[in-house]
Amino acid sequence: MDRILTLANRNLSVMTDGRYRMIRSAKAQRSGKSGLDISVEDRLTGKERPASSLSGGETFKASLALALGLSEEIQSRSGAVKMDALFLDEGFGTLDEASLSSALETLSTLATTGRIIGVISHVKRLKETISKQIVVERHGNRGSTAEVVC
Repeated sequence: MDRILTLANRNLSVMTDGRYRMIRSAKAQRSGKSGLDISVEDRLTGKERPASSLSGGETFKASLALALGLSEEIQSRSGAVKMDALFLDEGFGTLDEASLSSALETLSTLATTGRIIGVISHVKRLKETISKQIVVERHGNRGSTAEVVC
């Protein structure tokens, strides 16, 4: 878990201009239990706080950083496995406008690294922003169709 957090924090630092760093919560460290008790060190305030206190956009960035950290750790341990694609169904509809803009910027930056980023969403702004799409349309009992839009 510590290794995944180290890898995740490299990405989170870039996405948050160095403001946040994920750490195992002090409570988990004192009890000796390991797991997903993650806190966030807020370098703006200098304090540790629960990860649950992050805003929607900040939570998106933390989740994305953890997913990337986990994929990097899997690749480093398995040698031949390479994970070049990432598919997100993160509930973009729950993000406010500023958080959605931040999430789109993060995904755009990530796409420049050569990874394929797949986004599953019904959010209109994403449909307007993302140029390459696979649009799935449901036709009631007759099934669905998929169309590639570039």
